[in-house]
Amino acid sequence: MAEPSYLDTDQGRRIAYHLTEGEGPCVVFLGGLKSDMEGTKAVHLEDWAQAKGRAFLRLDYSGHGQSSCTFEEGCIGDWHADTLAAVEALIQGPIVPVGSSMGGWQALLLARAMPERLAGLVTIAAAPDFTEDGWWENFDADQRAQLERDGRVELPSDYMEPYIVTKRMVEDGRDHLVLRAPLELPVSVRMLQGTADTAVSTATATRLLEHASSPDMRLTLVKDADHRFSDGPCLELIEQAVEDVITQSANQAASLV
Repeated sequence: MAEPSYLDTDQGRRIAYHLTEGEGPCVVFLGGLKSDMEGTKAVHLEDWAQAKGRAFLRLDYSGHGQSSCTFEEGCIGDWHADTLAAVEALIQGPIVPVGSSMGGWQALLLARAMPERLAGLVTIAAAPDFTEDGWWENFDADQRAQLERDGRVELPSDYMEPYIVTKRMVEDGRDHLVLRAPLELPVSVRMLQGTADTAVSTATATRLLEHASSPDMRLTLVKDADHRFSDGPCLELIEQAVEDVITQSANQAASLV
């Protein structure tokens, strides 16, 4: 495993990343909650990008993987700031964010923050607003009381070890919700979702589809695919989705010449 490079942010965090030089637009992989940039999808897409001669960035948010800080210190806003810092410092020109799970929320926040840089967008089991709609809405009275009293509560996961949810994560999440106000995505968007996903429901995918505005937005449901979305056929679908939005962006640019 190659050693990562590091970016020091204005917030004092150290972000680990791997950047592949190549043709633009640069594909930016944004991983999920407590995932890291050594995951199957991130590494597979990097291999794909290198074979295609395409620019590619994968990174670890603070509190994830090889970056600084602990997971419990972080929140959606911190990880959004990490992503913005990496894109602004490391990439020139257009980008295609590819966001998985929580990374799908991060991709939408990135799209909202810099729409002029977007050349396309791909989400995989996107989980926008999950701190509110997934965590807070499903906490029972005891969990809400514990969060208020102790500032943290432990939650089980079907896909990883139990993790700590902090009061800061929930409160900060409310400052970064994307499904409560108009969400303009001025590019081609491809959404991928497995029907056997027990972490993010197909209802979440259709809610995002119905809520966002885009000139070309499509949702693909894959029967029996789970939240990891990492087997061979699923990885091929991710490649195709990225290729598709890049092609649509190029066609649009050519039509304006």
